[in-house]
Amino acid sequence: MKESIVLPLQKVGLDAIALVGGKSASLGEMISGLSEAGVKVPGGFAITTKAYYHFMQNSGLDQFIRDQIAQIDFNNISSLRRAGQRIRQEISNSRFPHELSQEIIAAYQALSAQYGQEQTDVAVRSSATAEDLPDASFAGQQETFLNVRGPVALIDSVRNCFASLFTDRAISYRENFGYDHFSVGLSVCVQKMVRSDLGASGVAFSLDTESGFRDVVLINGSFGLGELVVQGAVSPDEFIVYKPLIQSQYKPILEKKMGVKDKKMIYGESSDERTRVIPATKQQQHSFCLTDDQILQLAAWVQRIESYYSGKKGHWCPMDVEWALDGLSQELYIVQARPETIHSRRDRNRITTRTLDTGGATPRQLLKGIAVGDGIAAGNVNILFSLDNRVATTTFQPGDVLVTDMTDPDWEPIMKMASAIVTNKGGRTCHAAIVAREMGIPAIVGCEDATEKLNSGQAITVSCAEGTEGVVYEGILPVKEGLLELSSLPAVKTPLMLNVGSPSMAFQFTHLPGKGIGLAREEFIINNYIKVHPLALLHHRELNDAALSAEIAQLVHGYENEADYFISKLASGVGKIAASSYPNKAIVRFSDFKSNEYYNLPGGKYFEPKEENPMIGWRGASRYYSEKYKTAFMLECAAIRKARETMGLNNIVVMIPFCRTVEELEQVLAVMEEAGLARGQNGLEVYLMAELPSNIMMAEEFAPHIDGFSIGSNDLTQLTLGLDRDSELVSGLYNELSPAVLRMISRLIKVAKEYKVKVGICGQGPSDFPELTRFLVQHGIDSISVTPDALVKTLWAVHEAEQLVEA
Repeated sequence: MKESIVLPLQKVGLDAIALVGGKSASLGEMISGLSEAGVKVPGGFAITTKAYYHFMQNSGLDQFIRDQIAQIDFNNISSLRRAGQRIRQEISNSRFPHELSQEIIAAYQALSAQYGQEQTDVAVRSSATAEDLPDASFAGQQETFLNVRGPVALIDSVRNCFASLFTDRAISYRENFGYDHFSVGLSVCVQKMVRSDLGASGVAFSLDTESGFRDVVLINGSFGLGELVVQGAVSPDEFIVYKPLIQSQYKPILEKKMGVKDKKMIYGESSDERTRVIPATKQQQHSFCLTDDQILQLAAWVQRIESYYSGKKGHWCPMDVEWALDGLSQELYIVQARPETIHSRRDRNRITTRTLDTGGATPRQLLKGIAVGDGIAAGNVNILFSLDNRVATTTFQPGDVLVTDMTDPDWEPIMKMASAIVTNKGGRTCHAAIVAREMGIPAIVGCEDATEKLNSGQAITVSCAEGTEGVVYEGILPVKEGLLELSSLPAVKTPLMLNVGSPSMAFQFTHLPGKGIGLAREEFIINNYIKVHPLALLHHRELNDAALSAEIAQLVHGYENEADYFISKLASGVGKIAASSYPNKAIVRFSDFKSNEYYNLPGGKYFEPKEENPMIGWRGASRYYSEKYKTAFMLECAAIRKARETMGLNNIVVMIPFCRTVEELEQVLAVMEEAGLARGQNGLEVYLMAELPSNIMMAEEFAPHIDGFSIGSNDLTQLTLGLDRDSELVSGLYNELSPAVLRMISRLIKVAKEYKVKVGICGQGPSDFPELTRFLVQHGIDSISVTPDALVKTLWAVHEAEQLVEA
């Protein structure tokens, strides 16, 4: 052949996609464009599409393949499988042209010499020319062969790559997206392997894959070669890093979540078994696969790659990256990068919301897992354990919910028929998750026991609209959809903030026009993420409760000790919420459990008193300086310090709830200072929850000690009117618009302005009563914080109130 069919990776770039496909073009682009920025990419070479076309022409298979595809009934999986198998078999049996093999082998020998080896280990990856186009990612559609050594194995792998252009999934995928099967060429990327079999590997995205929040890097990883992460055979470790602070002196790791890494893929010991799967060691199962420094280095690389590609393309281009950690050198490498194709195409001005519409009834939860997407779908369960079960695959009906252990690309023809997908294994970047996002169907992965808890034919609803945790409900539940056009919302002068309880939901609300977080409750994080009474966590060994100690031991795997677990978990939850609003304020309220609520946490019975009326008992500020609870409060302070001083989220403002007297406030501030959390230090602001009549009547005395008041209208109404809002006997008297309550609020706003401290409101009142919103605006409230679902309604109420005031 006169034209070269092999090109070194450093000689190709994004302008060569038609010649070398998406994988090789991207690797070459990174080698030439990002090496000076410190991003390491293993060397290799691209076998161009000329080789593929020459092979196909030489084999005479063109018409045979056309005839086979023309006969496929794409609504019949068996028909697809038969045709695909015949095509691949013919390609695999075809002779490889001598002149092709000679040039490929010469390039392989040169690569081996570059690494000082006679026959180096390489990855042989298919690189289709239709990859990374704006309307289809083609991720995982063709084959990859790992730990390939020697000329014979290399040529066999290349031929098998050619055959993989006609796997069942690839044929179906092209048909689904409307691609001509013969307009897609195939290049092969041959790349030096990274010894991640002795280290770790995984994938990373330069955004949050579910919400599309662009200010984080999401990293998934596990020990060994990365195929098990992609396949979903393990539930990987997950790390979230805040991008705007990566280049600062801080360590902005918002979250570290340990996966279930019970096995790993390593090199095989013979040419017949190039890779094999073995059990992970106990130490690996209970350790994170990356150190903090490695997490930050990888996140910085992903950020640089995104910035580079965005510059090349002239618009924001979020990236999907594969990485590997060499276990011998302990060096990180990027082994693949492609544009993300879901959120980058979304219209951020149009927001579709989906919620369950159960009329107030509480549906029965069957199981939970990791949510993929934000949709809700329902259907009948169809459990499949293997695609080899032809009876099962032929009985799968469109609209069924696919329930299985895990999926790989061969499952794609069935996945596109499903209304939703539920798997036992996998993480947010596994194959099932990627394909579900591309197809726009909800999926819940990593459920662990879905195939055991669900029954074939059972009617279920799969909800991914409740944050990062997906829930499977019993029965077919009604769904309410809404459409919000952000450009249609009015501009207002009074800042509207959000009340956000769940860290898992925080990123979902970043598209809303809020001006920060007006209330983040620690109770939700402690209850749902820490899951144990803080004093029981610290002192469980003294309680002689073996079951409790075993439960706590399970929770704290991967952390230095129990205190580190509490601090890290709380800091992570607070950090995610604060990151969603940065640099706007995130007002975090210290824990305000009542004794009966704390009692219900594991271990709570050992530390909580029995109170007749917990609502006005040992709660809020009175706990923090008490010798019975102070050590637990010190952990809360340490968590806030970690979020502010280690992660760098200095937009966090702390708020003290249920503080009855000025003397009590001074005691709390003294304990905070003892814990290294002094007001004014590193710009720390301290707010007081104004929810007691004493806070209002003594506002002049409270004001000099704080930076702001936040009105809690629920408790303020209850205590001003002297009633229990939970008692139906007096519920008719509960009224947040009571003249007594409004007079309290009016007085506080007036005093706050006199003393030049901020005053806002974070209670439920403005969400429920537009007339209260008008009252607040008329009296000059500094901010109004509401639940996300009430933001739009309140925005219009504020707009109308401001117009009245101006008139």
